[in-house]
Amino acid sequence: MIRTDRRVRLCGTLLALNILFIWGNSLLPGSVSGAISQFVRDLLAFLLGSSSGDPNAGHGLLRKLAHFTEFACLGALLAWLLGMLCKPLPFALLFGFLVASIDETIQYFVPNRGPAFKDVLIDTAGALVGISLLFLGYTIRKKQAKQCLEDTSK
Repeated sequence: MIRTDRRVRLCGTLLALNILFIWGNSLLPGSVSGAISQFVRDLLAFLLGSSSGDPNAGHGLLRKLAHFTEFACLGALLAWLLGMLCKPLPFALLFGFLVASIDETIQYFVPNRGPAFKDVLIDTAGALVGISLLFLGYTIRKKQAKQCLEDTSK
């Protein structure tokens, strides 16, 4: 990956903001976090035109998908930063696991929240998907650039 000081600073800033977002949401009491999830669930139901008689339908799945998505973004940012710094990608997965573990530990101390190792695994899986997607995109882009060079030299 092409490394410039500006790109490293940008990626580092986005990474820090992503972690603050993740941990900031974990600091919210269960009632506030639940209300936000309910709002998003209602908004999605309205936008998709679906309605269920059960007010809690899909609530747990929505929360897990949100965590997975947050950590997929984290994984992509970690892979981008470590790629620019020429560090091995497994460090990105390890760092994602550590952020997820701290995230669940924070919830232990917040009212009406609780840690779950299953959530650490879901979050780490999200980070792995983000790392994989960034690596796949980079590999495809690199092959396309190589093909362009070969086509112009003919």
